[in-house]
Amino acid sequence: MSNLEVGIVGLPNVGKSTLFNAITKAGAEAANFPFCTIEPNVGVVAVPDPRLKVLHELYNSKKTTPASVRFVDIAGLVKGASKGEGLGNKFLEHIRQVDAVAHVVRCFVDPNITHVEGGIDPLRDIDIIQTELCLADLEIVEKRIMKLAKIAKSGNKEAKVEDEILRRIKAALDEGKPARQVDLSEDDLELIKEMNLLTLKPTLYVTNVAEDEVATAYDENPYVQQVKEYAAKEGAEVVAISAKVESEIAELDEEEAKAFLEDLGETESGLDRLIKAAFDLLGLQTFLTAGPDECRAWTIVKGTTAPKAAGKIHTDFERGFIRAEIVNYNDLIAAGSVAAAREKGQVRVEGKDYVMQDGDVVNFRFNV
Repeated sequence: MSNLEVGIVGLPNVGKSTLFNAITKAGAEAANFPFCTIEPNVGVVAVPDPRLKVLHELYNSKKTTPASVRFVDIAGLVKGASKGEGLGNKFLEHIRQVDAVAHVVRCFVDPNITHVEGGIDPLRDIDIIQTELCLADLEIVEKRIMKLAKIAKSGNKEAKVEDEILRRIKAALDEGKPARQVDLSEDDLELIKEMNLLTLKPTLYVTNVAEDEVATAYDENPYVQQVKEYAAKEGAEVVAISAKVESEIAELDEEEAKAFLEDLGETESGLDRLIKAAFDLLGLQTFLTAGPDECRAWTIVKGTTAPKAAGKIHTDFERGFIRAEIVNYNDLIAAGSVAAAREKGQVRVEGKDYVMQDGDVVNFRFNV
């Protein structure tokens, strides 16, 4: 689960690399010209979770390990990328490898930073990227439909079903609509999973705003409002952040960062909001383990059963799963210890069918 990745995409000079630097403090090259980022930089970031700090103090643990998300900084796409413009094909291939997409859109005016299309227009920018991704997918879908025609002639039923699904996707792509807007069942998605379509990937929009608009942009910046209206039509999230502010916060220690945010009228950084939104976008949640050696948040897909969750810790735990002893985080903290929670009847014993809930504090029993 630790290798789930969110690709950061957008036109050149919208603030992707500045944002990525802030995310990872990894120093990806941020220069005022297109294509200064060719190979994708990868950064692993912790998912903010205040519960871990509380558990750490409760158990006096030797170490604390948060859940994490991998962000991949993908070079700026330009018009014609699907036909190899810029360094298009290579970039599209990088996007194909990620699990979800954070699409950075420029919503600030700055005469010192050139815009590859000449002026600020977030909907035009989104449309350029969307069109390139649709065109790239269309090429793959059309090739596959041609191949299926031959297979279907032999009476292969699965080929006929796949052909029907792909024709519906093709119709959407022809209109410039992403595949994720096509009504597809779980079975449909499973059948075409190997194709790794770009426009099927869950997407959130990151509106990059000016420094002095951090606290108000989500509700007041007219460009952000346009993106919000656009995103609402496809049921996507929008996070408003200032990449410049985030890169400044990244240089500060925890206390300084907190004070800096308070001055801006914010309670959490845009980065924390982005990480949480990305985690949510990927349909992930965490369960917790706690003890004197380590307090840790483990990442699982929503809907995971107890044995599968145990397997995240060690394959032996899943193979020899007996039961899970679970206490809700809030109940544990209110009681003060597992023993006290047990006396109140708040520690549950769950079996193989139990579906894990966010914030479960677990002790797995197993026998190998």
